[in-house]
Amino acid sequence: MPARSKVPPFMGATISKSPAGFGAAIFGAPHGTAYRAIDNRVHAGAADAFRQALAADSEWLDHFDFDLGHPLLAKSLKLADLGNLPTKPKTAAANRALIEDTTRLILDAGAVPIMFGGDDSTPIPFIQGFAGSPPIAILQIDAHIDWRHERYGETQGFSSTMRRASEQPHVWRIVQAGARGLGSARPEEVNEAHAWGARIVPARDIHHSGIEAVLAHVPEDCDCLISLDCDALDVAQMPAVAYPSPGGLTFTQVAGLIEGVARKARIAGFAMVEFVPKRDPAGTAAFTAARLACNVIGRLQPPL
Repeated sequence: MPARSKVPPFMGATISKSPAGFGAAIFGAPHGTAYRAIDNRVHAGAADAFRQALAADSEWLDHFDFDLGHPLLAKSLKLADLGNLPTKPKTAAANRALIEDTTRLILDAGAVPIMFGGDDSTPIPFIQGFAGSPPIAILQIDAHIDWRHERYGETQGFSSTMRRASEQPHVWRIVQAGARGLGSARPEEVNEAHAWGARIVPARDIHHSGIEAVLAHVPEDCDCLISLDCDALDVAQMPAVAYPSPGGLTFTQVAGLIEGVARKARIAGFAMVEFVPKRDPAGTAAFTAARLACNVIGRLQPPL
């Protein structure tokens, strides 16, 4: 099971060793599968940064939340914080097993898993943890499409997240929102994503046509897993990422995508990754990311 951190639980969640009896359960996954040329330790403190960012706000849980239209934990959604998994930078296979097993444990308890990951390889085992559950659609909100088969000889790294998801039989739809600029994708990866059936909506299309350009591809009444890479947000609002670039989405657009999924479908799980705490000396980027997680938590309940 995850280990307790020294910071408060996320936004008033109950510290627990088990997800049993809760509607949703948060856990941190500090490390995934590193590339030999890229250090993934820069993301390791992300989960605790999000917890700390909302430590003061957790004292105001009964107050009206204008993002949601009701208090965060309206209708008494029970939220657990399970702590952080004991992952290590160079134990990739063990890290993946911990993430997958924890995700499945939460689902078997009837709760919604919420992962605060390290790098963007951590959603690969998170998604795999849904095997055996009802089939899922994925909404990936990310500056990159992550369809590389391998990079530096590694097939489980952060450039391959959606490629590996597409190979999992319980994943039947992938919608990708926010791609922009340069990433690791080459023309062949873009073509392969389209050939599989991925719906790719670049950031510029969202700016021009609105979030409905994305939500039109989310099927009605499905179970939808949302995977949010913090670099999907524009660098002006989210500088604390490994590869910041201009032209990204706004907080309001991402919050709108979360709300839109909840209105059309069911949020089956949520992963937020790629945050770099050392690039956030003022703490405002962690607060921004943590508030997006609150938008997810608040949408897990039926509309009032």
